[in-house]
Amino acid sequence: MLHERVRAGPGEEVGMDLGLQGKTALVLASSRGLGRAIATELAAEGANVVISSRDESALAATAAEIHEATGAEVAHFSADVTRSEDVQRLVTQTVERFGGVDALVTNTGGPPGGTFEDFGDEEWQSAFELTLLNVVRAVRAVLPSMRELGGGRIVNVASSSIKQPIEGLTLSNTFRAGIAGLAKSLSAELAPDGILVNTVGPGRISTDRSAGMDASQAEARGVSTEEVREEMAARIPLGRYGTPEEFAKVVAFLASPSNSYLTGQAILVDGGMVRAL
Repeated sequence: MLHERVRAGPGEEVGMDLGLQGKTALVLASSRGLGRAIATELAAEGANVVISSRDESALAATAAEIHEATGAEVAHFSADVTRSEDVQRLVTQTVERFGGVDALVTNTGGPPGGTFEDFGDEEWQSAFELTLLNVVRAVRAVLPSMRELGGGRIVNVASSSIKQPIEGLTLSNTFRAGIAGLAKSLSAELAPDGILVNTVGPGRISTDRSAGMDASQAEARGVSTEEVREEMAARIPLGRYGTPEEFAKVVAFLASPSNSYLTGQAILVDGGMVRAL
């Protein structure tokens, strides 16, 4: 296991040290869902964590809860990742607070579902800025700090659609694949700087977004949400949806110094659901 906790005695647990103690991780879109789970796992591993989203009140509450659960220092700065100036300001605030950025986790909510003919230029442009251009901007903003520190880790949260497109998610399929292509290019360009770049695609993970997708499908088919969920789980070799915590452990490893030789990879955390090689 990438992050195995074994019992050392009654009531005690020992975690594998990922080398994140004292490192600084910036996690985008992290007030809830997968972003929050990732921030919590990084904090539990000893990292200084900066969380961000557009909702200041949700950020403050999440930061306090992560600190209470882990004891780590958690800073929060609001930012709209579709605005270049917000992304740059977020990175500047992180550097000023903690002295640099050792790990960047890019993450964002997905664009609306629909087929090709459902969308005009405005929707395509909006999805591009939300899903792909924000990654470009965030990476560009953290590079000076990572180079000054002598290296870093960049992990992009995408989707299982980087390996197998998902029906009815044309916008997401297009730009999530773009993230994987960007990361592959960056992994070669940034390797001489000691910066490792990887992409992680969640399959069916139990989040509000997956619950919403299941509910929408159930409504369209005239069946119960539970029926849809059971059908989806049956397609997964492990027989169940994953948890945000399980996904977060993979991201934490990739974002840590323990990952010293894995770069340019697109990894699915999907319980074996996608059968592509």
